[in-house]
Amino acid sequence: RKVCRRCGCSREEHSLCPELQEDQKLGRLLSGSRYAWLTTRPRGAGGLRLYKRNRMIVTNPIVSRKDPSFSTLTYEWAPPGLTQKLATQYMELIPKEMQPVAGTAGAWQRRQQLVRQLPLHDQDPSQCRGLAEGELQLMEDFIRNYKAEALGVGEVALPGQAGGAKEEGKPQDKSDSATKPPESTNGALEPAAGHYRCEGCQQAVPGDCPVVYAERAGYERLWHPACFVCCRCAQPLADLIYFWKGGAAWCGRHYCESLRPRCAGCDELIFSEDYLQVEGTAWHKKHFACLECETLLSGQPFVLDQGSLLCTSCSQGRRP
Repeated sequence: RKVCRRCGCSREEHSLCPELQEDQKLGRLLSGSRYAWLTTRPRGAGGLRLYKRNRMIVTNPIVSRKDPSFSTLTYEWAPPGLTQKLATQYMELIPKEMQPVAGTAGAWQRRQQLVRQLPLHDQDPSQCRGLAEGELQLMEDFIRNYKAEALGVGEVALPGQAGGAKEEGKPQDKSDSATKPPESTNGALEPAAGHYRCEGCQQAVPGDCPVVYAERAGYERLWHPACFVCCRCAQPLADLIYFWKGGAAWCGRHYCESLRPRCAGCDELIFSEDYLQVEGTAWHKKHFACLECETLLSGQPFVLDQGSLLCTSCSQGRRP
């Protein structure tokens, strides 16, 4: 099970894995895709790729009476390929409680979102215990397809200036020139004022406001930083990693669930056609068991108590 047996909480609500494991997971996800440039292969890693997470340290002078001092702010993640000025502008457009500043609730929330939105068992068959022998190839094909057809990483730029910097390590200095609006169908330039609108809130976007572009959506669409969210759960897309389907951006979890059922017992995707569906939830047959005593409940009376599957005996024991 991917939940705590004592309290029923998900894994991300308890302890989180070390940052190195996070970077390994994201490196695996992005490798073999058009975003492999966001990964690196360290020496001695045996071919394993790591996510090149972009941290940002901002140092500001503090003017005191005589001796000047400095305050340092460390962001555990920042959009890659930007000048510090533009990256800082981007961060200021995110609610303060969500900014991934080291040692704050925002940094912890980012890590929780990475676990929740991008489950390791959705991208690594070796992490799955629910796969039958003939289902391994199905899952490998599923992963290969979503990397080729849906996986994306948002790009931050000023309106009208995206799509230019794909080479790793080349910051885009986009903040010192006027925004050029796109051309209309007849080749004439559209007026800049009020031309750009956020896909999320449909509000106008100023030309000096950093926005998020999704390459798979086309560069005629853009989002305010706080509006780039999963179309299903409305949560901000961690590290701007998205999956594109049906004209909308999805987090990895809900994209995968839109294509395959997910077992409510083990949280893994189901690649067999032989599974149970109960009250809108899917289950591997071997996981349709009481959360408390592990008794298999297929063909037996059961109770779904706030999403927890229980046999009648354990359900009665929970009553006050």
